[in-house]
Amino acid sequence: MFVLIGFATVIGCVLGGYLMVGGHLSVLNQPSEFIIIFGAAFGSFLVGNPKNVIFASGKAFGTLIKGSPHTKKSYLELLTMLYQIFRLAKTKGDLALESHVEKPEESPIFSAYPSFSKDHHALAFLCDYLRLLTLGTNNAHEVETIIEGEIEAHHHELTMVSGAFTNIADGTPALGIVAAVLGVIHTMGSITEPPEVLGHLIGGALVGTFAGVLIAYGFIGPIGRALENTYAAETDFYKSIRTAILAHMQGYAPQVSVEFARKVLPPHMRPSFQEVEEAIGNAGSDAG
Repeated sequence: MFVLIGFATVIGCVLGGYLMVGGHLSVLNQPSEFIIIFGAAFGSFLVGNPKNVIFASGKAFGTLIKGSPHTKKSYLELLTMLYQIFRLAKTKGDLALESHVEKPEESPIFSAYPSFSKDHHALAFLCDYLRLLTLGTNNAHEVETIIEGEIEAHHHELTMVSGAFTNIADGTPALGIVAAVLGVIHTMGSITEPPEVLGHLIGGALVGTFAGVLIAYGFIGPIGRALENTYAAETDFYKSIRTAILAHMQGYAPQVSVEFARKVLPPHMRPSFQEVEEAIGNAGSDAG
């Protein structure tokens, strides 16, 4: 929602201000300039990125429009679910988690939290490490190293996508200059034309510089930044799961493990202690 509002604001203010000083929109209609800029940007994008990033970048527009799925409500759901998992493990042993992690789609615990269950990557991430517990893994430091490595690899793969947009944004102003220079070259070939014709040609050439800067700083750059923020929120989500698992492995009570996970959340997304306690109490009542 805010992305669309932001883009509409950019377009409205730029064109509105241009029209306020008596500008003519027809002058900005320079298809050749846009072909040069967009074509060169797309070509350099293909050259500078591996295939997985190219395909992921196309899917990133859906992520851009929807934004991060991780909200205060989803974090509260996560903490409540983790509490139930750890309580089961504490009362019946880690082996009691086996049926849940092997067939998560049939797990009554996971089924009670549909938002988390629909996040297939997060569900697989949690189940993989809970499975290690059912297999007898008890060295928290070794598991921490493995989790950190996986989170870092996943974050790196995501930031390659946001970085691809940022790199294009960095180069687009220069491509606008390329389009403008080519327009000037064309103008110089028509130097014998009357002033009104030359003025039109020079104006068209300058549209390249204008378009390159606007596209870079008004659109592509913000897209890269927005994706970076969304991917950072996803990493925070996995870090919370990591903290809870490690606390459980070190023998803390379910309430303490969940509290550790709560404390590492971003402040603007972090449920209060009372909210978590109330959610845990309601979940316990429902289970009962």
